[in-house]
Amino acid sequence: MESRIEEDSIGKKEIPAGAYYGVHSLRAAENFQITDLNIHPRLVRSLAKIKKAAAITNSRIGLLEDSRAEAISQACDEVIGGAYRDQFIVDAVQGGAGTSINMNMNEVLANRAIEILGGEKGDYDVVHPNNDVNMGQSTNDVIPTAAKITTISMLEEVVERVEALHEALDEKGDEFDEIIKMGRTQLQDAVPIRLGQEFKAYATAVRRDRRRIEETIEDLKVINLGATAVGTGLNADQNYFDIVTRVLKDITALDLTQAEDLIDATQNVDAFVGVSSSLKTCVSNLSKIASDLRLMSSGPRTGLNEINLPAVQAGSSIMPGKVNPVIPEVINQIAYHIMGSDATITKAAEAGQLELNVMQPVIMYNLFQAIEMLRKGLETFVENCIKGIEANAERCEELVDSSVGIITAISPHIGYETAARIAKRALDEDRSVREVILEEEILDEAKLEKILNPYEMTEPGIAGRDILNEEEE
Repeated sequence: MESRIEEDSIGKKEIPAGAYYGVHSLRAAENFQITDLNIHPRLVRSLAKIKKAAAITNSRIGLLEDSRAEAISQACDEVIGGAYRDQFIVDAVQGGAGTSINMNMNEVLANRAIEILGGEKGDYDVVHPNNDVNMGQSTNDVIPTAAKITTISMLEEVVERVEALHEALDEKGDEFDEIIKMGRTQLQDAVPIRLGQEFKAYATAVRRDRRRIEETIEDLKVINLGATAVGTGLNADQNYFDIVTRVLKDITALDLTQAEDLIDATQNVDAFVGVSSSLKTCVSNLSKIASDLRLMSSGPRTGLNEINLPAVQAGSSIMPGKVNPVIPEVINQIAYHIMGSDATITKAAEAGQLELNVMQPVIMYNLFQAIEMLRKGLETFVENCIKGIEANAERCEELVDSSVGIITAISPHIGYETAARIAKRALDEDRSVREVILEEEILDEAKLEKILNPYEMTEPGIAGRDILNEEEE
């Protein structure tokens, strides 16, 4: 294979002649074989947008020749469009605070710009990766900015999926509003509740999750571009410093603002911790909902069997006809993974030292993976589970009738001590509360019917109180 020789401060190295990457990228690819995953495609696009903004700005203020700036901008547009993806060869997790990611981009853009201008790859007198493509920049401002732009674009899709889940749960709440079932606390019979009320509660929790995620997006719009190495803006022309964020804002169509305190914005990555925390909170709610669905659909003959989940695939290689709640199960697993990622992100953010956090590659790796898993999990949860849930109304009614939990509604009318005794006797004799009360002639059947109106037992107030009071008057 033909090759070219490139040289850096470490020494000379052979590079494949056709490669757009250069010596720094190849050394990094050899040093960091960690995840077998290269730079996330969305991060590549975000970083190319930053490089385009920098080239346009440096040209506008007279620091970069127009021909070079135009060639770099064209190369950026090609990368943004998906070209040269195989040329981004460095591992997603690496030492160096993301310098290898930055240099991989600088080298690809430089060599493509050289080619556009009629030169040969590797002839950095035409366009230089550092002097031209990286002009006015540092890894320490472009990588955090690229990470924020990437996270925003990914989170916007998650917000759409969260809203779709909210709507699906809310619709099920309306559909199941008339179905009375037994509520449970600590997995024991409590008092009646409507199945629709449960699903409405799920929808309410998911709506809060959407709000939390949206709030973190606003924090991500504050960037440190122009800060260069430590936040002081060293090597960035004042005019570049003043306008580059506005140029990037136009390119990305995002409402980006330059941080007021660029030293803080370069030192600290707490915005990513905030995002991760909102995702962790979201999946803790989703996992709880998924576990509830697994319980309510358990059986079908020997479990609760209050709802039917859609049958999406056969459940066993040995038990014919078995269907498992595989969609809620995968939501549980996604939740556990994201909770673990949150721990990694939190620790990596805390590990920043003095003027820089060098752990940003592992933060990005875990955060992007968490967001993608959540987005895909939400989609299958809505389409392959929530929308197809059916209620077993007769089974729900049967469980209410057989439960001693309804004694709570009767207690205000007969007293706590009497109610407790009735409940114990019903359990000991395997009889219904209704039977025991009628046998002991504590209440007559007409009054008992009014007290045990299922719908009244799922609303505030004492069941049957108003009707009974009217009769007594």
